[in-house]
Amino acid sequence: MDASTHGEFIAPRVRSKRLQRIQLYLELLALDCVAIVSAFLISSGVGGDTNVFDGWQLALMALIGYLGFALAADVYSATNFTDPRASLRRSVSALLYALVAMVFFTYVAHASQQISRLAFGFGAVLALAFLVTGRALFVRVALRRLEGSLLNELVICDGMETPPLPIPHRLNARALRLSPDLDDPEMLDRIGRHLRGFDRVVVSCPPERRDAWTLLLRGANIDGEFLLSDRMVADVMALGRVGSYATHIVSRGPLSTSNRAAKRCLDLAITVPAILLLTPLLLIVALAVKLDSPGPVFFNQLRVGRGNQLFRIYKFRTMRTEQSDHSGTRSASRDDDRITRVGRFLRRTSIDELPQLFNVLEGDMSLVGPRPHALGSLAGDKLFWQIDQRYWLRHALKPGITGLAQVRGFRGATESEADLEDRLAADLEYLQDWSIWREISILVSTAMVVVHRKAF
Repeated sequence: MDASTHGEFIAPRVRSKRLQRIQLYLELLALDCVAIVSAFLISSGVGGDTNVFDGWQLALMALIGYLGFALAADVYSATNFTDPRASLRRSVSALLYALVAMVFFTYVAHASQQISRLAFGFGAVLALAFLVTGRALFVRVALRRLEGSLLNELVICDGMETPPLPIPHRLNARALRLSPDLDDPEMLDRIGRHLRGFDRVVVSCPPERRDAWTLLLRGANIDGEFLLSDRMVADVMALGRVGSYATHIVSRGPLSTSNRAAKRCLDLAITVPAILLLTPLLLIVALAVKLDSPGPVFFNQLRVGRGNQLFRIYKFRTMRTEQSDHSGTRSASRDDDRITRVGRFLRRTSIDELPQLFNVLEGDMSLVGPRPHALGSLAGDKLFWQIDQRYWLRHALKPGITGLAQVRGFRGATESEADLEDRLAADLEYLQDWSIWREISILVSTAMVVVHRKAF
């Protein structure tokens, strides 16, 4: 039966399970720590005399080693619930590596004689038993708390016959007049808002629409799949399954939940103190803008954000109010007569960007990420996405105040198509090779290029 005849297929607003997953990972981490510490504390009571190391010290050494190996092996991730056996193997391996490391380092430090072998051996066995038992019980309880599913899942029916699938939420794209039109940012914004809160999306659509859906899903930071009905493939990454039906997996979120949490913690750890420290400067700049020319202190403009959704970016106003360009069609130039006296100084020093700290605080932006562009931005005489449709992929993460493209010098006016291509290549590289250390490296590098020759 054609899904387009079913007007009831409208996806409801769902509450994201991302925070729930992070909470469960932290609870599981705490449970593992309790298991290891308890094991060595119990074993210390049966191990006889120890000249140096008591139960607490053995527990601390084992715990530090375990956490190091476990975090490196990505033990605290979705596989805890999607593949409990694989996750259990990783955690047991991490503990075994930690125990071997303890033996090695105490031997090298000539401290092995100061540890009761009975206490260490009994503690190791208990730790493994507690770890396995605790995790097995925790996964059962956690899945009940998640209402049986780790992810919020959605089926999008776009003009194709769609069989009954074991996914509770459905969206009839044709009935809602939704189309993956890569030349219509407002349409992509609408689709992005419907996808908000979902982690996995399965699309049933004609083959000729798969390329557009592929780019859209990859730019939405969502695990995306096509329902498999033939052998036509749109850049397939892997095969998946929904119930008894096969799917083509075409997109994966660029960051895991734990990495997104780490990125957000870094944002808040820097942004909150920065706002407090910079408040006097922000007030002085606001007064200067107000006295220099009539109009509001702040300039806000619609920009394309994460998941191709639109948001309003905040900046200090640097142009005369009557000449401000809200569409972003005309890039600022070195001798731009629209820029005020105060505005020229603010742009040269990048101080005009400081209000974006509030965008970061609200969650629309991050400190580091692809710079958000206005809808009317041009490179040469073409809109950005008309030059390369991979442009929509850069929105898989939150836009940033700074980014890899900026620290490499790709900033300022986009006078030619090459200017956009250079920035896009850097943005896609950032998404592909993201790490928390690279995030910090970009922040440090940004301090070196705050004042630059292309700022006007």
